[in-house]
Amino acid sequence: MYCPSCKHPMIVLEFEKVETDYCTNCEGIWLDSGELELFLEDSAAKEELLNSFSEALTIKEKKRKCPICKKKMNKTFVSSDKDIVIDECKNGHGLWFDKGEILEIIKRGSINKENKIIRVLEDMYRKKTEGK
Repeated sequence: MYCPSCKHPMIVLEFEKVETDYCTNCEGIWLDSGELELFLEDSAAKEELLNSFSEALTIKEKKRKCPICKKKMNKTFVSSDKDIVIDECKNGHGLWFDKGEILEIIKRGSINKENKIIRVLEDMYRKKTEGK
């Protein structure tokens, strides 16, 4: 699978038995439909976060193509603050997160800030930044 942002081939990373596609070039992450929910604990925070998704009609960013169906994806606000915009496949194939966005979203949707996924992502992005 190729990155919808920079077109480089992505690698598969497994977190907690969930396979994700990761771009080693731009550090974005693709999650297939339903995988984000697997990273979030069952809680009111999870439900609030998932219910906050809304189409970002006013965003002028270039639309990226879904790596599965190749159709242009919607820009989607995450959270009521509308401070994070992700790409969401119109056909329900999945979600694209630019560098660091997935970490911020999982933090917002989790009660336990020490959850394994958060620690792994923080470590992964920190090491990549330190290496540059």
